[in-house]
Amino acid sequence: MRATTWAGRNKVEVRDVPDPKILNHRDAIVRITSTAICGSDLHLVDGYIPTMQDGDVMGHEFMGEVVEVGPGVDPGRLRAGDRVVVPFPISCGACAACAAGLYSCCENSNPNAGIAEKMFGHPVAGMFGYSHLTGGFAGGQAQYARVPFADVGPIKIEADLTDEQVLFLSDILPTGYMGAEMCDIRSSDVVAVWGAGPVGQFAMDSARLLGAAKVIAIDKEPYRLQLAEQAGHIPVNFDEVDVRSTLLELTGGRGPDKCIDAVGLEATHGSAHIAAYDRIKQAVRSETERPHALRQAILSCRSGGVVSVIGVYGGLLDKFPAGAWMNRSLTLRTGQCHVQRYMKPLLQRIERGELDPTRIITHTLPLDEAERGFELFKNKQDNCEKVVLKP
Repeated sequence: MRATTWAGRNKVEVRDVPDPKILNHRDAIVRITSTAICGSDLHLVDGYIPTMQDGDVMGHEFMGEVVEVGPGVDPGRLRAGDRVVVPFPISCGACAACAAGLYSCCENSNPNAGIAEKMFGHPVAGMFGYSHLTGGFAGGQAQYARVPFADVGPIKIEADLTDEQVLFLSDILPTGYMGAEMCDIRSSDVVAVWGAGPVGQFAMDSARLLGAAKVIAIDKEPYRLQLAEQAGHIPVNFDEVDVRSTLLELTGGRGPDKCIDAVGLEATHGSAHIAAYDRIKQAVRSETERPHALRQAILSCRSGGVVSVIGVYGGLLDKFPAGAWMNRSLTLRTGQCHVQRYMKPLLQRIERGELDPTRIITHTLPLDEAERGFELFKNKQDNCEKVVLKP
């Protein structure tokens, strides 16, 4: 089959790779009909997530048709012919973490748990197409994928909805929603979102859906800010204004009630010398993150507010403003998304017309053009917001 593979830092290749097979009794094989390039994939391509190997199949946002199931999969839950969306965390459904709804912290699905434990103190769940740190599972930018614990993860799509309407239930829509949900939004709240990429856009939409009075979008790409403004959010370009000062002006001097970091470890900054500081430290591996957005969110949030972090971080960062966090009674919440928890309720919101995930799609390409898709997305060419690939 054809698949997008990691071919070294700053390089992906679409190659012929072996077809997946049933390996465990709770596996399923899915013929992929739609998949997507995620901002998190860029962290792999840029070399900031360790343990990638040449030939690893990438991609963790995918959906399709079940073509085979293992003997341990309950046919009442999943069978060949079902149309499904597959969540990016691989979760067993039976451990203490899964029982608590913390699916991305599953204790049983990562065969390389020892590596993750050395990095993070405790293991994390296996994930599709996201390095050997998270299990080395082949991803979904391919014609077929093996789905472990298939009776726990995939959600059946029985409504008459297009792939484009439901594909992002695999990751970025639940991630954006969880980022807003962790804010405990009240009707009077002003919510500021750092990053107007796909996850940031869905965090904004979710904040409004959960009742925020005002949602502010912070980015530097005019087309991304325009997309946010068209959706009813207030744009702030950090290349043109000082973010903290602007946020104070927009909130009567108090700062946003809730702040969401939807950027993560490759953030940029409007000040050249500040941007250079972290870029250099990251390049020489003195730190693994460029935490501009996180620092700015903590320093901008009103006292007693919530900072919600859904941008991906992988290791260690420099100059974390712990004093501001502690002395101003800020609550910091974060986590890889527990996607399985949100898939059904968000599918229902899509069916009711409360959310339109298709609004962020700017490019649809054949899988064999994935290399071009990565180039468009990474370099923000042709006003690229989100690339969907068709195997």
